[in-house]
Amino acid sequence: MLKKLRLRPLIILLVCLVVVLSLLITDILISQHVTKTIKEDQEEKAKIIARIVAKDDIVRQGLIVDEKASDIQSYTAEVLETADVLFIVVMDMDGIRKSHPNEENIGLPFEGGDEKAVLEGEESTSISKGTMITSLRTFTPVYDEQGSQIGAVAVGISLDKVEDFVFASHVKLLIGSVFGLIAGLIGAILIAAYIKRTLYGLEPFAIAKILQERDTMLQSVREGIIAVDREARIVLVNKSAIAIFKKAGLEEDPVGRKVSEYLPSSRLDKILDSGTPEFDEELDINGVSCLVNRVPLKVDGHVVGAISTFRDKTEVDILAEQLTGVKSYAEALRAQSHEFMNKLQVILGMVRMKNYDQLTEFINETVQNRHKEIGIVTTNIENPVLSGFILGKLSYARESGVELSVITKTSIPEPAQSTTVHELITILGNLIDNGIEAVKNKERKKVSVTLSFSKQTLTIMVEDLGTGIKHMVLKNIFSKGYSTKGPNRGYGLFLVKKSVDKLGGTLVVDTFQNKGTIFQIDIPFEVNSND
Repeated sequence: MLKKLRLRPLIILLVCLVVVLSLLITDILISQHVTKTIKEDQEEKAKIIARIVAKDDIVRQGLIVDEKASDIQSYTAEVLETADVLFIVVMDMDGIRKSHPNEENIGLPFEGGDEKAVLEGEESTSISKGTMITSLRTFTPVYDEQGSQIGAVAVGISLDKVEDFVFASHVKLLIGSVFGLIAGLIGAILIAAYIKRTLYGLEPFAIAKILQERDTMLQSVREGIIAVDREARIVLVNKSAIAIFKKAGLEEDPVGRKVSEYLPSSRLDKILDSGTPEFDEELDINGVSCLVNRVPLKVDGHVVGAISTFRDKTEVDILAEQLTGVKSYAEALRAQSHEFMNKLQVILGMVRMKNYDQLTEFINETVQNRHKEIGIVTTNIENPVLSGFILGKLSYARESGVELSVITKTSIPEPAQSTTVHELITILGNLIDNGIEAVKNKERKKVSVTLSFSKQTLTIMVEDLGTGIKHMVLKNIFSKGYSTKGPNRGYGLFLVKKSVDKLGGTLVVDTFQNKGTIFQIDIPFEVNSND
């Protein structure tokens, strides 16, 4: 039930409960203290009045001289009017009253039985009932000038009066408690409203559900996720990140540690300072290459942390290689289908014109050229993905009306690392596409690709007969996003340079105005030991 109780009534209920219990306990404790204090005050008041009366000469003379006994009643009556007590009784050593609020009781013995102690010279206090109501009584002995006891004074205070004092105090406490409860209720409403605003109006069970869902999502994604707070301390790491860290030889539980100590190359501390995101960057973690995105976490325009997502680049490369192979295969099929339809139309035309000799020659030439083209690529390039990619580019070039020639001066063996193929596809794909685009408006539409392998080095040369590259922009062609062809361009040569650098190769560009451009790339090429 409490799990589904909304936050506002829950806070109000708890605060009110705490306030009520606190006020109740306080009321009980204070009431006991007040009752005791009032009783002690009334006792002290009665005792003081009794002592004053006991030391008065009128009382002393009235107890010693019988003719002056009547003066005692007059005196005590005056004191009784101003002292606000129930009775003042003066008695002799035999307990015979010399004064009483009811004059008919004068001369009669004191009633109650609690006067014995005072007649023996001791002050005392008791609660008893005499001729009047039950009262709080204080007794004080009366002494003559020689110090001999000659009587006693009894002062009584009504217990109803004591209870009235206690009740009045209790009412004040209750009024204070009610005001305290109202203040607590208002405070609880204000606190509940503030907490609701802080929690964006979410209820506790909704927050718990969101946290559970967030944790499930974070732990289920394949990308590694690591988050830091404003002090650059790691606050979150998911299972995929732990697996990558373990693969890199790092400790498995980095939560709570400084990211600069645990993962110095993460750059998350720099993101906290700059507030600028970084996307698709490479990160090396003890030899494990990862593809990383880094984003600052902002609340109300202030950076409160940073988060990084990363994935083992080996997996990314394998997926990219598979995707490239499928895409190249699809492009090859599409281009070949288009080319096949064109050739069928030529054949159909020759059949209708009954040019059978030319038809035979055309078919033989087509078959021989196709076998020659496929044979050169598949025979001399051992990696099927790379050879399939090049065949796709040959079909794409024919469809674009460009003559693309692939020359393999030597056999190109299978590379030792599968990721090398991905980088080669990036290099060849972008250079061939640029070459085709460079010659599409030229009379002589020709692009040539030359591959050779010697002394553990792969040499790639891509030459086009385009207009060339202007020398004033030559230094910027490998910059990310730089292009003279319009927006959303300028990534091809940037990726080529990045792949060449990753493979540890060199790149040389020779360009000639209105004659074309030559890209020559030399790459260290480790051969698969199984070849």
